[in-house]
Amino acid sequence: MTTAPIAALGLVGGYVAARESGVRPLGGIVLGAAGLYAGRTWVVKAGGAGAAGLAAVYLGGFGASHVLAKKIGAWPSVLVVAAVSATASWVVADRR
Repeated sequence: MTTAPIAALGLVGGYVAARESGVRPLGGIVLGAAGLYAGRTWVVKAGGAGAAGLAAVYLGGFGASHVLAKKIGAWPSVLVVAAVSATASWVVADRR
């Protein structure tokens, strides 16, 4: 299974779910579900250390998007961190 799109969709989908519903925890559920789903494959393809690194990029991107949004706006910020997470997923796990 390719995890790059799952990582990107988890970040974008979490943002959309929180924004459109007005319920921030719903966004966290979407973010977490996608992260757990991708994480299972990261462990198989990249091992524990690779999976931990990818989880840090994924969750770090979530945090960084809030800071970055103040500088470039919400949507651009979400798209940047989604692209970074997807690229990292592809480089570390998917291209194997």
